[in-house]
Amino acid sequence: MTAAEERIARLGCWNGRLEISPLKGGLSNESYMVADAGGRHVVRFGRDFPFHHVSREREAMAARAAHAAGFAPAVEHTEPGVMVCAFIEAKTLDAADVRANPERIGTFVRRFHEDMPRHVSGPGFMFWVFHVIRDYARTLKANDSRMIPRLPEFLSLAAELEEAQVAMPIVYGHHDLLPGNFLDDGERLWLIDFEYAGFGTATFDLAGAASNAEMDEAQTSRLLTAYFGHEPGADFLRANAAMQCASLLREAMWSMVSEIFLDAPGADYVAYTTENLERLDAALASYRARYGAISK
Repeated sequence: MTAAEERIARLGCWNGRLEISPLKGGLSNESYMVADAGGRHVVRFGRDFPFHHVSREREAMAARAAHAAGFAPAVEHTEPGVMVCAFIEAKTLDAADVRANPERIGTFVRRFHEDMPRHVSGPGFMFWVFHVIRDYARTLKANDSRMIPRLPEFLSLAAELEEAQVAMPIVYGHHDLLPGNFLDDGERLWLIDFEYAGFGTATFDLAGAASNAEMDEAQTSRLLTAYFGHEPGADFLRANAAMQCASLLREAMWSMVSEIFLDAPGADYVAYTTENLERLDAALASYRARYGAISK
């Protein structure tokens, strides 16, 4: 047995003999499938990541709230550094799946934003991507990141993108809508991974869902129309396009910070940084071709 498997076996939530196998694909956490007499479960190891504003206690609260609201599997056991959830027999979506179903994703995200506030508890956590970007810049500078020469460029861009935002109601968002965080059991969608869940505006989730799945303009329009129930106005379309750029900038800077602090099995953070900077360049070129200069 590996050390992780031994730790899993010592958890006091099992019924009978265990079968343990690693799950692949995570960029920051180590996960395992565990089968016992009661069925199958997912075990996720993860410590607090203050450099990413991640609190595992807050994550577990959000996961429980999401289950109570009908969006996520049940949380079966938690202790420091470990969370055990029920396994759901479902397909993990990829970018093509999300692009093919913008209306389904849009209405699902709308329900999540509307229903979750009734179930969350404890101190309210606020997610504002432009604060995250500025704080990432401070962390990168303090830790001698290889990206220090580009930080003024990133901060200037973030300021311009923030200026393009419009006032929106506060909702409870997921804030990490990568395609792989959506599950489809054939009848309904589910969400997993609530590390960054908290209060904010809808714009980041909508922009993130679109940019992470590499939606084109028509697919993004269908997503937004499904979410709002009507076509959004020109000011929001511009704000959302700017937020898509901000989402990619945040993902790239998340990876830059992860280069310093994380070492998840199989993760290549330098390559992921490069990938997201390239996608940011393409999104920014498209934004500026349509809207011109961002500054007012």
